[in-house]
Amino acid sequence: MNLILRLALPWTVWLIGFSALYGLQGLTCSRHWPAGIEPRAALIGAAALYVLLQGGILWAQAARPAPSPFAQRVATSLSAAALAAALWTSLPVLGLTICD
Repeated sequence: MNLILRLALPWTVWLIGFSALYGLQGLTCSRHWPAGIEPRAALIGAAALYVLLQGGILWAQAARPAPSPFAQRVATSLSAAALAAALWTSLPVLGLTICD
């Protein structure tokens, strides 16, 4: 894996996942949301997928050695921080109301 990709991927995926989750939440509150799909279940499923993807990136970063030990520590630390951010930003899906 390219070093730049190793460093940029975790936070790029966090940004995409956060934006997608936020957009999905807005869509569930609109009149365009399909009536047969439960909004909370869709949001929880999207959040779970988002967190699992971040966990997979962390696992891949830890499993594949980088060119140097310093780069390995930085890449793994960035992935762990992005996973923590994904958990933190997905947490409101579980407890807050959807459309108030």
